[in-house]
Parts: sequence; structure tokens; C-alpha cells
Amino acid sequence: MILPGFPDATPLAGLAGGVLIGLAAALMLLGSGRIAGVSGITARAVGLSDEGISRAGAWAFVVGLPLGAIIVAALSGGIDASFADPVTLAVAGLLVGIGTRLGSGCTSGHGVCGVRRFSRRSLVATVTFMVTGIATVAIMNALGVRVL
Repeated sequence: MILPGFPDATPLAGLAGGVLIGLAAALMLLGSGRIAGVSGITARAVGLSDEGISRAGAWAFVVGLPLGAIIVAALSGGIDASFADPVTLAVAGLLVGIGTRLGSGCTSGHGVCGVRRFSRRSLVATVTFMVTGIATVAIMNALGVRVL
């Protein structure tokens, strides 16, 4: 399927990925009674938080994220991806980490799980994520800044 203006878009793959993310979040909520927020689970894994699932469970979740991507890449014949330089990635990761602590969660916790539960805080956080991301891209495009 080719979308007008988006020749490289893969909407069916995106739909399948979204369904799998939603299913995983629902299974975690039903199985452990906890929200599948990656920042909170990562904080638990590295010892920054004492709340949530066991540390072993948190580590299994954190290790499973890149492991799942590696398995998909191996089964599909590879993924064509490009990334910014390591310094840019480190600074971006630090800013995201600070933001998740200030916002009491990340896009997975607020956007995937909180919005589904009609949490007012999650709705505000998700709108803030979206507006900030759109504004950042618009500013970078206006200034001619290219990261990749």
C-alpha cells in the first residue's frame, strides 16, 4: 500500500506493530497489575525505583526490547536504519530521561497505557509530547538543522 506523499510508509507493518504493543501492554496490566511504562521499568531495573515489578522482571523486560528488535531484524533479512552520531544520541537520551522523570513517565506509560485509561495526566502528557516533537522538528527545519 502506497500513501500519497509517503512513498516509504508501511502502514500495515505499523498497524501490526501497534497491535502488538497494545497486546503486550494489556497482558502486562492483566498479568502483573502494572503499567508497561518503559521509563519506570528501566528505573526499577537499574535500582532508581523500588516500586513495580521485581528487578529480575524489570531486567527481563529491558533486555527483551532490543532482543526483540534483533530477532525481527534477523528474521526479516535486516532493517535499513540510520542513526545520529553517538554524542547526539547520548544528549538526546539524557534529555528524554530527564523529561520522563519530570513528566512522571514516558510515551509508553502515558501514551499507550494512560490514554487508554482516560487518565487526565496522561492525556496532558501525551499532548505535550506531540506538540513539543512537532515544534522541535519545525524549528530544526526552519533553521536548516539536520541530525542524520
